[in-house]
Amino acid sequence: MKKYTIQKSPFIVPTTDGKLIEEHFGNATDENSQVSIAHMVAPSGWSEPFQTPAFDEYTYIIKGKKQFIIDGETVILEAGQSIKIEKNTRIQYSNPFKEECEYIAICLPAFSIDLVNREEV
Repeated sequence: MKKYTIQKSPFIVPTTDGKLIEEHFGNATDENSQVSIAHMVAPSGWSEPFQTPAFDEYTYIIKGKKQFIIDGETVILEAGQSIKIEKNTRIQYSNPFKEECEYIAICLPAFSIDLVNREEV
């Protein structure tokens, strides 16, 4: 029995905002509720509503820039930078820049719509 898993077919999360979300491991892909790992591409002009997730989220920027509003403070990450945002922190993610932003997101425990706590727009 193999003690590893190679992910060749990530779950493509359906979106309506132009953002590409490819979950490689997590609730949607392999029913792993402990951790989720996703490759994402946020188009120029993309944003999400404020949220207060019940999970820690780590983000590593591969290309472009991404804006975070964390408890009222604006933070901008560029390619090669990473951030950890602790659970129960109010945050808004966006890409107000001209080029798309490609990044990896890791959530502990795994991302779940039930844990993200998005605010109504």
